[in-house]
Amino acid sequence: MKSNNIQQNALKKANFKTKIDLLVKFIFAFLALICACVVIFIVIFILVKGIQPFIIPDGSGATQNISDFFLNPNWLYDGTGGMSYMMLATIYVTLLSLIISVPTSIFCGLFIVKVCPKSIKEILKTGVQILASIPSVIFGLFGMGVLKPIVKGFANAVGMQTFGGSSVLTGVLVLAFMTIPTITLVSITSMEAVDINLSKASLALGASNQQTNYKIVLKASQSGIFAGTILGIGRALGEATALQMVIGNGGVGWDFLNVFNIYRTLTTTMLAGIGEATGIKYDIRFSLGIVLIIVIVVTNILLNLLKNYMTRIDKGEPKDKNKIGIIKNIKIYLEAYVHAKKN
Repeated sequence: MKSNNIQQNALKKANFKTKIDLLVKFIFAFLALICACVVIFIVIFILVKGIQPFIIPDGSGATQNISDFFLNPNWLYDGTGGMSYMMLATIYVTLLSLIISVPTSIFCGLFIVKVCPKSIKEILKTGVQILASIPSVIFGLFGMGVLKPIVKGFANAVGMQTFGGSSVLTGVLVLAFMTIPTITLVSITSMEAVDINLSKASLALGASNQQTNYKIVLKASQSGIFAGTILGIGRALGEATALQMVIGNGGVGWDFLNVFNIYRTLTTTMLAGIGEATGIKYDIRFSLGIVLIIVIVVTNILLNLLKNYMTRIDKGEPKDKNKIGIIKNIKIYLEAYVHAKKN
């Protein structure tokens, strides 16, 4: 009797746990479905609103000219503005900020994980976490109050002129300050996940601490560093408020190549004056949103391809492994075809 009761209790507990697992799976699946639906709805909404200015006239009868949208070097909200140079400026500003933020973040993460004393490691790590959680408008205020005077003084020293410090260079610095904490946090996590035995083996073979950190720790954590870089790029490409406060929202054509000029990006153009915009001046901002989504998606795809390529190289796989396989299959097919023709 006791054994039967024990078995029944065990079965009841097992059934209860199974039901709990199913309930948790259902809840997670439901939440994932909601998130996916929200993303799909947002994308569809932006696509519909962004296409309207090209095909449906607004209340005043204005529509966006497609050729001007791609070729006009100046941006206007009346249906004749061009976005190509703003798109290039957005990519240009982001790349310049990454040149500053990526090396700084990697070495900062390496210092916190492998170099600094344990007594201050958690303090530094907490400081980086706090910086990563600061709203973007705070970085914009920092750029206005601190970076703009510095850039203005630097420009005067080299014989250049800025608009009171508002410039592409100031925007680059603000984006760099914003992305450094994000990339650093992910880099720290990936470096801490590296097996300590790898470092010990490297040191046992006679490598110095610096050689071990650069050739073992950084290589083993490069996947996480790439992931942090992708997050940083996403934040830099999508930033509007802080950038609008320091970049100046002006410029025509290739003016953005001079870092002391004012200019505008896709996000700052979408944000500028949106509260008073109506008709095509409002809808055309969604067209810029479509362009921004495409830029972010293409950038992420290219970075992931680069990451996969570097991973294959590190593993010693041939660079053209897939090409070799395709060529072999074609050769086999042709040989079989010729043999069948002969017979």
